[in-house]
Order: sequence, then C-alpha cells, then structure tokens
Amino acid sequence: MQVNNMKELLEYVANKRKQRGHEHYEIAKVFGACKGMGNRHYKVPQKATFAKFKKFTYNRMWKDNSEKYDLQQLKKVTL
Repeated sequence: MQVNNMKELLEYVANKRKQRGHEHYEIAKVFGACKGMGNRHYKVPQKATFAKFKKFTYNRMWKDNSEKYDLQQLKKVTL
C-alpha cells in the first residue's frame, strides 16, 4: 500500500490493528486463551560443584602399584 498523506496513514494503521485484533480473536476461539508455559519448562539442571583438588587416593596412594598396602601402612601414610 502506498500512503500519500498522514490521514491515509492513520486510517491504514487503524484498519490494520482491527484486522490483527480480529485474527487474534478467531485464533483464541479455536485454541483457547493464551497461557504461560509453566514451571516445568524452566527447570534446568544446575551446575554441580566438586572439590578442585585431587584426593590422596587419586595420586599418592597409587604411585607405586607394585607395593602391597596393608591396613597398618595405610594408617601411617594418611597421618
């Protein structure tokens, strides 16, 4: 549509708004009123925090795999 003056533009915008409102009304009759999405769409897994350092059993305990540890040795190493 080509608009020549301000009156035609205002009329065009008013008609367009009425048309858009009527289309929305027709869609609402078919599908029902607008609703929120609900909370289940917003539930996302949160970031888990873990220890940033390596534990004793991760590094020092297994430095030499050929050694056999018994309970007494483990108590000495951990102290």
